[in-house]
Amino acid sequence: MDYVDDYIFDGKYLLLGEDGTVVDEAGYPILQYVWGQFWVNNHAHILTGKLGFNVESLYMLFKQTPVKAIVTGAVQPKISQTNLRSIQVVIPPPKLLTDYNSQIEPLFALLRTNEETNKSLTALRDTLLPKLMSGELDVSNIQL
Repeated sequence: MDYVDDYIFDGKYLLLGEDGTVVDEAGYPILQYVWGQFWVNNHAHILTGKLGFNVESLYMLFKQTPVKAIVTGAVQPKISQTNLRSIQVVIPPPKLLTDYNSQIEPLFALLRTNEETNKSLTALRDTLLPKLMSGELDVSNIQL
């Protein structure tokens, strides 16, 4: 196996599985909301919003759009780009979509902040815990 040491995307995107596990038990797409610098292989559709949809409202739209009917492949399920483009959705009036985007963006901003905080705390735990377990760090004199 090889490795990747650089990114090809930088920003907020929606990843939708192209082949393999592409839908959940209810027929909705397997999605990942991603941000920052990242690399994606060719087994995912990389989506961003247009026509008034931002990445977050696109995520919410796909979370509520069953796609089981467009999955092909007998052995390995697949959602082709052609089939993905065939999904019909209702596009709300621009004002309504703008208002919706402004409502959900702070929630996703909080999600991103919480995820980054969680990563920092996990790294701190992973650094300190072995030192505590080995006795390298002594916390017996700390008063709480």
